[in-house]
Amino acid sequence: MLTNHDQIELTAFRRALHQHPELSGEEFETAKKITAALGQLSPTKVLSGLGGHGVAAVFDSGVEGPTVLFRAELDALPIEEQNEIEWSSVIKGKSHVCGHDGHMTMLLGLGRVISRAPVAKGRVVLLFQPAEEDGSGARAVVADPRFEELRADWAFAIHNEPGRPFGHVSTRPGLINCASLGLMITLTGKTAHAADPQDGISPMRTVAELMPSLEDLSNDGLLEDDFQLVTVTHALLGEPTFGVAPGEAKIYATLRTTRDDHLEDLEVAARNLATSMADRNGLGVAFGIYDKFAASINDAEAHAVAVAAMNAIGVKNDDVGVPMRASEDFGVFGWDAKAAMLCLGPGEDYAALHNPDFDFPDDLIPIGCAIFERIARDLLGTA
Repeated sequence: MLTNHDQIELTAFRRALHQHPELSGEEFETAKKITAALGQLSPTKVLSGLGGHGVAAVFDSGVEGPTVLFRAELDALPIEEQNEIEWSSVIKGKSHVCGHDGHMTMLLGLGRVISRAPVAKGRVVLLFQPAEEDGSGARAVVADPRFEELRADWAFAIHNEPGRPFGHVSTRPGLINCASLGLMITLTGKTAHAADPQDGISPMRTVAELMPSLEDLSNDGLLEDDFQLVTVTHALLGEPTFGVAPGEAKIYATLRTTRDDHLEDLEVAARNLATSMADRNGLGVAFGIYDKFAASINDAEAHAVAVAAMNAIGVKNDDVGVPMRASEDFGVFGWDAKAAMLCLGPGEDYAALHNPDFDFPDDLIPIGCAIFERIARDLLGTA
């Protein structure tokens, strides 16, 4: 259990993180702060530079038993903060308006209580993951050869989710977050003078036809196995000038499904559609994939462990508001471990995630820490 002194220090640490946000793949200074804080807790081992700037601390009991991994995220967002608080971001155009500063602090709180009262068996791994926001971090961490020694039997994460009562957790077995990817389609023709457009090959009509056709691939009803959603998020045609008929266009579309294999099928369908239209209109076509997220699927046993832990310490929980269409870069850790994601409420009328006026509420730190600690004690005991 965290002491009052812990909470004061952790609150100050969280606010310091909030002031100095770093974007996905750039979390060098954040990782240094986390590594220094972990070093004070005397873990068995600390690994840094995992999958980029990832950091992991291992608390090994020395007694055979399962490995339980708890994950937080290091990165912030390219959003200008609009909060009038003493600890607002000092980095222009960057901010922790998703709450990853709070998630990291909860994990450090868990490290404090585990260091004072070690588990009886197995290992606790605290993983601070890089590049969650663009979906690249979890795969990079798992692909790092050093991750092999951290392979977990169980994996848990907490993400704050506004719209839920303060301290209330939403979770369920099965789907929590959709799989998704960003598909960039580049159509290439030939520019011409605007007075003689027939001398070129314009992608304009193809763009106008392709955008609604992509969205028509959607089946955006209930979040069931056949759910798929395509959202066109951006389009660029030619240059901002009046004298040139365009020769190139780009379309950005986000694809979502409830299953990883269905996401692959939807991507193929979108590529085929774009290729067919481009060929028909004499255009070249190329594709780029960005922000690819695996579906986050809660294992039934891991969910049951988390619910039992929350019930034991009086944290209210249900399945209201889940699953979600939004994606989260945690699903990869569930490929080899029994994993569960918990959505912790900061308040029903709290600022939404990614809003410029969001700030993680410090009073959630001891709640998240207590949930993690009880899960660890239930699975590994206390020495």
